[in-house]
Amino acid sequence: MSDVRIMLPAPDGGKRTHVLADRSPVHDFTGGPPTSRTVYAAAHVVADPLHDPPGLDWESTLAFRRHLWSLGLGVADAMDTAQRGGGLDWADARELIARSGAEARAVGGALVCGAMTDQLAPTGRWSLGDIAEAYLEQAGWISRSGGTPVIMASRHLAAVARGADDYHEVYGKVLDQVDGPVMLHWLGEAFDPAMAGYWGGADLDRATETVLAILAEHPGRVRGIKISLLDAGREVDLRRRLPEGVAMFTGDDFNYAELIRGDEHGHSEALLGVFDAIAAPARAALARLDAGDLDGYAALLEPTVPLARHLFASPTSAYKTGVVFLAWLNGHQDHFHLVGGAQTLRSVPHLVRLFVLADRAGALADPASAARRMRSFLAVAGFEA
Repeated sequence: MSDVRIMLPAPDGGKRTHVLADRSPVHDFTGGPPTSRTVYAAAHVVADPLHDPPGLDWESTLAFRRHLWSLGLGVADAMDTAQRGGGLDWADARELIARSGAEARAVGGALVCGAMTDQLAPTGRWSLGDIAEAYLEQAGWISRSGGTPVIMASRHLAAVARGADDYHEVYGKVLDQVDGPVMLHWLGEAFDPAMAGYWGGADLDRATETVLAILAEHPGRVRGIKISLLDAGREVDLRRRLPEGVAMFTGDDFNYAELIRGDEHGHSEALLGVFDAIAAPARAALARLDAGDLDGYAALLEPTVPLARHLFASPTSAYKTGVVFLAWLNGHQDHFHLVGGAQTLRSVPHLVRLFVLADRAGALADPASAARRMRSFLAVAGFEA
């Protein structure tokens, strides 16, 4: 490919030329699911900004899921990457789960989906029983739709729980009554400040003991737990203490490369929002890992880490903006709009840096097309090349 060059705004207010790398061969990857790791990419949704009120572009949303399945990745749907709790309500999530379930059956794709309590009004004094029933309603819908429920952290529970015993009560009722094994999700306050003190207190060591106790009290009911704390050491410690039959699914979008690789004591599986943005290089890296080629795995995946760390930079909850920006650059949707107008949550300089890091990570499927879209974005922002 001939050189693709683009003029970008520089941090000092000037201009600089960026020369894009050649298209990476990882975007030609074909194959089935990884054999050495279980991996899910948490998928974003595509907004439909041309209707009033705005809704979802269902065809583009589902086409992106088919793209992930075509790479051999599982899909994690209706979770925080899909703006759950940040613009996507239960009514739309319910339809998304049903539609994704039908698509998964059609292609034989793996699917897990987030079960929350967001059908409850955001304010009010909800009982622990109300919260448990809300979880069970959503988990039942997910199971009937063909997915595995991921019992996500509940803002309602975080608001009303008085201590660890309340978490035991709610999770106990849910795990006793769900139809089949589920996954749990520990979402840190970096992703959602409302999750401060989840599991009954601010002390993470005590919170870990609460989680382990709940798992021990319900053997066979939990398939795995996803940890999104951005703390590799704490994840490894918990991973080594999990009961037999419970897998660790990393949600650490900063340290995923080392956590998936693992050590002599084990490894983490993966359920990651960043894999939405780096699906092709991540899948190619996992193929190297399947073959026992650790150097090849590192050569493909480690260049994506600077991109991920920028994507999930503080405020971490704004990472969905960058995920959708990259989906637009890669041609998976026709516009850069998010549900609820969340495209405004990142600055132009942040997205310029994201573009450069995506290029260095081999995450741009068609550099020439991505450059054309980037030029149009910068023109709207008032940048004169």
